[in-house]
Amino acid sequence: MTSDTPSNPHHPPRVPPAIEEDTMLKDKDSAAIVAVKDIERAKRFYRDVLELDLVADNDQVLEFRTGATTLVVYVSEFAGTNKANAVVWGVGDDLEAIVSRLRDKGVQFEQFDGMEYSEGIHRAGDFRMVWFRDPDGNFLHLNSM
Repeated sequence: MTSDTPSNPHHPPRVPPAIEEDTMLKDKDSAAIVAVKDIERAKRFYRDVLELDLVADNDQVLEFRTGATTLVVYVSEFAGTNKANAVVWGVGDDLEAIVSRLRDKGVQFEQFDGMEYSEGIHRAGDFRMVWFRDPDGNFLHLNSM
């Protein structure tokens, strides 16, 4: 028995350090994570098509820098099963220029019924948005925020 176990009356049990009242997630960095089936194909897409900076690379996990955020891409048997947005970028007034460059690289954009749509871009008032998929079918979303 170690000297700090509760059965030793001379050493009280260890107490975790006090948790600060403001310690939670609001001030912590987060990362977006996307599952893929083929890591090399994903590397080409995220690095060469989306032009993200590749900052770490091993056999099963890639790490990209996108703005102040980390995008982690990893191999999973569940890749492409998400039917909702996987990663969202607010690109402001650069939306049309980015869409044009992505289209020139072969990216195809989704079109959804019930929304105003012109020149590959959905519109809701002044808000503009597009959706497209990575090679594994993960939804990626750009908007004018």
